[in-house]
This record gives sequence, C-alpha cells and structure tokens, in this order.
Amino acid sequence: MVMPCTHKTFVPTVGATPQDYHKESLRVAAPSVGSPDRKHLTHMAEEHGIEQITGPAGSAVMFDSNLLHGSNGNLSPFARSNIFIVYNSVENTLGAPYAADAPRPQYLSNREFPSSRGM
Repeated sequence: MVMPCTHKTFVPTVGATPQDYHKESLRVAAPSVGSPDRKHLTHMAEEHGIEQITGPAGSAVMFDSNLLHGSNGNLSPFARSNIFIVYNSVENTLGAPYAADAPRPQYLSNREFPSSRGM
C-alpha cells in the first residue's frame, strides 16, 4: 500500500536509529523507530489517501523510498524479497549528523564506485 505524493512532503520519524538496526528492521511487523507517528500517518492518509498496488504473480513494484508505504505480514510459506536501490552522487556522501557511526556491511550496502577509466 502507498500514500500517493507523500514522497514530496517531509514527514518526521520517531526515535533514533539503534546501532546495527539493519539486522532487525525488515523482520518486525511494526518498527519501533524510523516510521512516522500515528498523528502524521493519519494526516497524510486523510490528505493523500491510501492505494493498494496489485499485479500478477512475478510483478515488481518500484517507487521512491520516501513514498510512505507499507504492507501486511507475509502469510505464505514463501519468502518475500525486497531490493533497495539508491543512487546518490559521490559528491553527496553522507556526513554528520545524517551518517551512521559505522556503515552497513558491504553485502547490504555497496559503496564501491566503478572507475571511469577504460569507458
């Protein structure tokens, strides 16, 4: 489910992100941090509505990660896969106060940039 156009609006999130939060962030039904509070969610839902995204088996959905989105728990015996692709200019590297104390492990977050030589 998504709230259309919410990627264009800043919505504050609750709590500070704990160290190594990536280890649990996709395993919980209701994250304790990093999500908007009930007041902001209600306001955005009233303003933008909530739309369900559906498609045939094997479909893929792509959207801006800042779009308010959510889904129900996976009730099937099969894994639900997610892939997050974020493009960011090398001139726009994360710095204080937005950078984490330590980067995510390489298997979760590739920070290698291809060389422009030989292209």
